[in-house]
Amino acid sequence: MMLIYAAVLFALGALGGLVLALRAFKGQALPLPLALGHGVLGAAGLVLLIVGALTGSGSQTARIALAVLVIAALGGFYLLSFHLRKQQHPKAVIGLHALLAVAGFATLLVAILQLQA
Repeated sequence: MMLIYAAVLFALGALGGLVLALRAFKGQALPLPLALGHGVLGAAGLVLLIVGALTGSGSQTARIALAVLVIAALGGFYLLSFHLRKQQHPKAVIGLHALLAVAGFATLLVAILQLQA
């Protein structure tokens, strides 16, 4: 069940991330509250995924999702540093962060489906 809750939080956070990415690629300002909300939802999802992946319900696939999403989170922290320094975010890092997050989320969904089978 923890994995499902984690997936819901990641999905909600992804909505904010999509808005942020679209604004960044349009050259628009990125609202700090939205960036923080995106990060908080991602961090909360990560905590639940850690608990779920490292307990009895966790599979190898869930641990792979965890590893990928931790790397995505590190990219998110790096992007936050640009926000706090009021500098333009590197678009390549935004793209890589998004790509890793989507890959980790997809892997998490596979892990959830494997548990349902």
